[in-house]
Amino acid sequence: MKFTGLLVLSLLLLLNSCRKDTFITSPEARIGLSIDTLKFDTVFVSAGSTFRTLIIKNENDQQLRLSSLKLMGGNGSVYKMNVDGTAGNQFSNLDIAANDSLFVFIQVNVNPNAVNLPFVLRDSIQVEYNGNTKKVQLEAWGRNAHFYRDRVISSNETWNNDLPYVILGSLVIPDGQSLTINKGCRIYVHADAPLIVDGTLIVNGEKDTTDRVYFQGDRLDEPYKNYPASWPGLFFLSNAKDNLLNYAVIKNAYQAIGMQGPAINSNPKLTLNETVIDNAYDAGVIAINSSLRARNCLISNCGKNLYLVQGGTYQFTHCTVVTYANRFIEHKEPVLTLSNTANSITNSLDAVFRNCIFWGENGVVTDEVLVQKSGSGSFNVNFDYNLWKVETPPANSTITQAINNQAPLFDSINTSDNYYDFRLKTGSPALNKGVNAGILTDLDGKPRPVGLPDLGSFEKQ
Repeated sequence: MKFTGLLVLSLLLLLNSCRKDTFITSPEARIGLSIDTLKFDTVFVSAGSTFRTLIIKNENDQQLRLSSLKLMGGNGSVYKMNVDGTAGNQFSNLDIAANDSLFVFIQVNVNPNAVNLPFVLRDSIQVEYNGNTKKVQLEAWGRNAHFYRDRVISSNETWNNDLPYVILGSLVIPDGQSLTINKGCRIYVHADAPLIVDGTLIVNGEKDTTDRVYFQGDRLDEPYKNYPASWPGLFFLSNAKDNLLNYAVIKNAYQAIGMQGPAINSNPKLTLNETVIDNAYDAGVIAINSSLRARNCLISNCGKNLYLVQGGTYQFTHCTVVTYANRFIEHKEPVLTLSNTANSITNSLDAVFRNCIFWGENGVVTDEVLVQKSGSGSFNVNFDYNLWKVETPPANSTITQAINNQAPLFDSINTSDNYYDFRLKTGSPALNKGVNAGILTDLDGKPRPVGLPDLGSFEKQ
């Protein structure tokens, strides 16, 4: 009996040993990754490299074979891998003992003097086993900048033009707080990072190109630097007040400016002076029962340039609102949609458009200005001295001195090269056709005449 017991025990030990020596092949097998995103938070001010470690743990009582461990960026990646002393971009058939781990060393090499280098360098490592796929994201800061991740402005704050500003995750200005951005600042925003304003945003750009304040996506490499929808946009919530943007450039957003709710004091919720909104995929300005005053603004090449619904209070003076369909934007919506209703909610609407141009080409739109009225509430819409492309003038509106369907003769349009200059040529029907609105300069900061100004955001000099 003692001999039999020893034999059974030996067999059990042998079987258990054999079990650990075999590979688990079930898709239910488990691995643990030490982290889902490896972040290299070093700011490179000179060429250099740094390391991080990824640990892959076999959480099973049998051996596990990784069929593939791959750096997705391949040979072109700034990242390199090293497994068990061997460098490479892809490894096959890596065995991990039961309840053991594999150490993967990741290196990033950065040359910050490369002018087209993105501010944030991204790649990923793909792990495949038993028909399963997992990924670990890689993220490094490639250029010197202020990096803010999920930043909440906790007290009144001012940004100056010492370094670029890179926003990751989100930037929030809460009710009661303010952010002032001074001339020359460059704000680069990641694809998942909305800029949310429930307090006050002040932008103090100036007329020279280098002194304007720019908001755009954080991918500066080709072809991504010109893609629309590169970042979410600026969003002004219900409590936002006294927001002012002077000489700002907002480009390549999904919705460049979104606004919700009326002003909470006697000032507009947002004032835009000499501001450019360009190449927004969904909308240049989308406002829901809100309040906006715009002067000398260019809103160009957006899915919906101006989409102002559910009522509100709006004043646009000397603005050019224009879209040419191109490889990025399909022109399927009017450049101006104005309505006092949305989602079965109706509010009063007061809007004035003076000395503006509303134009679009290469799309399917015949009426670039659409005004819709619902119910019998207060509804006052005035178009004074504008040039527009319409077959049917907008209903429910008071129209004074409109120039219908005469091409404005913009200086240069090349959709193939994505080049647009919306200044006016000699002979444009928009020259000297405005009414004196008391505005002394144009979008370039150049003078307008005391007499009859040109229509649109640019005055021909």
